[in-house]
Amino acid sequence: FWGVTAGNMDSMINRYTADRKIRSDDAYTPGGAGGKRPDRATLVYTQRCREAYADVPVVIGGIEASLRRIAHYDYWQDKVRRSLLVDSKADLLLFGNAERAIVEIAHRLARKEPVETITDVRGTSFVRRSDDPSAEGWFELDSSEVDRPGRIDAHINPYHSTGEAAAAQGASCAKDEGVQPIQFVPREAGRITMPPRERTVIRLPSYEQVKSDPVLYAHANRVLHLETNPGNARALVQRHGDDRTARDVWINPPPIPLSTAEMDHVFDLPYARSPHPRYADENGGHDGPTKIPAWEMIRFSINIMRGCFGGCTFCSITEHEGRIIQSRSEDSVVREIEEIRDRVKGFTGVISDLGGPTANMWHIGCKSREVEAACRKPSCVYPGICPNLNTDHGPLVKLYRRARALRGVKKILIGSGLRYDLAVQSPEYVKELVTHHVGGYLKIAPEHTEEGPLSKMMKPGMGAYDRFKQLFDRFSREAGKEQYLIPYFIAAHPGTTDEDMLNLALWLKKNNFRLDQVQTFIPTPMAMATTMYHTERNPLRKVNRSSEHVGAVRNGRQRKLQKAFLRYHDPANWPLLREALKEMGRADLIGNGKKQLIPAWQPAGTGSAQVSAKAPVRRGGAPQRGTPVRRARPTGR
Repeated sequence: FWGVTAGNMDSMINRYTADRKIRSDDAYTPGGAGGKRPDRATLVYTQRCREAYADVPVVIGGIEASLRRIAHYDYWQDKVRRSLLVDSKADLLLFGNAERAIVEIAHRLARKEPVETITDVRGTSFVRRSDDPSAEGWFELDSSEVDRPGRIDAHINPYHSTGEAAAAQGASCAKDEGVQPIQFVPREAGRITMPPRERTVIRLPSYEQVKSDPVLYAHANRVLHLETNPGNARALVQRHGDDRTARDVWINPPPIPLSTAEMDHVFDLPYARSPHPRYADENGGHDGPTKIPAWEMIRFSINIMRGCFGGCTFCSITEHEGRIIQSRSEDSVVREIEEIRDRVKGFTGVISDLGGPTANMWHIGCKSREVEAACRKPSCVYPGICPNLNTDHGPLVKLYRRARALRGVKKILIGSGLRYDLAVQSPEYVKELVTHHVGGYLKIAPEHTEEGPLSKMMKPGMGAYDRFKQLFDRFSREAGKEQYLIPYFIAAHPGTTDEDMLNLALWLKKNNFRLDQVQTFIPTPMAMATTMYHTERNPLRKVNRSSEHVGAVRNGRQRKLQKAFLRYHDPANWPLLREALKEMGRADLIGNGKKQLIPAWQPAGTGSAQVSAKAPVRRGGAPQRGTPVRRARPTGR
């Protein structure tokens, strides 16, 4: 069979910026050259496979296919597209990391099983006709509409005589017919008995419905996210097409998470630890013109886990890898460090990262397997940390200590994003991290300061940031180190107003931050924040025709303005900010005072549309995002 993937990154996000402009570079290509791969690469590659061998089964997977397994909003075309499985005409779609699924499918195809009969593998999606007899035996729950009334009990008529009431139930009154024996009539149960979950499929609104009705799109997205826990998820089905062309896209429940032993097996395989030879120069090296930026970034890093239970609505990690953390063993991680030390060319003794989707979720999870299997919450840490969550960072501290004691290892840095609201639960971990594993700067992601956008992101408030900041500063002083926190913020996220961005800019100035690199929200397929952007509804709550409205930042000027608030210190942004502040009635923030945001004067040669706002580059390195102002005594942020 053909196994098709677009690679480690969605081809559209890789090619286009948040403003839908073509990027000038590609971190996954030798020399960082852009334009070397097609848009919607999975579609193109699948078509080429079909052209070469039309009868060979095609199985698609990877992050691009995983996030497009149902009808989804496409930001780049500004429309709802069909499931990638339908558009590509592939036989199967695998979502998630899919190690078990791909092995099982390979064995079953090797046994000459027809690919159309492989419909029972978790973590797979397939297409079948609506009248396919193989779908018999499934209990279908229709969730293709919203605002349907529940069961209505008949009203009792207070004027009925006893005889009339009895006659309405097919009986007669004892007063009319003499003495009758007592009959016990079972009362209709108030609770509906549900069919077994393993044989239940939920019918989502069809592609045609979600394409034309934003409310039904938001409803379908909410149902999809409620059915992501492998312990209780049910299969989903979504119709594409009408009448004779109608086909159902079936999505099986997500795969059971890998055990630690299985994770070790996957990561202990004999990987080459080098880019493909076709990308090398004539000497077999990957330096100079053949250097691949993404490879350089992860060359000396270790992936210790997968998954994330944070539930951030703008992030696609949970849609792909799931919310249950899958961790490697300590021995497996140490073996990989030793392999890098002994085999990887250019190793200088510095491991650039021990992490994953999040730096500090290794071997952290629910205290109870039963609770975990039944849980349908989208996050374990929002709005607060779940009491059932084990927050012990002790095993991670032990791993850090063992890793940095290895022969030939000079330094181990933590480059993955830190979940600081979780870290403050273990001051010992924060001390270990700050004392030994921070290379001057530590990146964290508050994403915003205002409650409105934070509630739509499912991110903690600034109180958690302040508590972590206190611990960070304290342990940095005790270690005799001058270290800084680098916060990340998002502009133009759904639910964000211009006033929210203004308050964030004032917070940045008050705390002496000048961000060099900032990010504008990109609606990625299947993310809940993307649903907010497209539908202006909140899928975090039950969706109906009168559900909560969420403002979406669509206008190009407003998106540019919100990004400009993050870079309030850049003279190129001052004309736009002055105009906006006057419109907002905040002209008092224009001036040269300490409490004012931007000056009234404009430096010569700045502020025109032609002026670029590129981040300054350090000698010998990449632009630094969030470098604190080096004036007088830094605040330590």
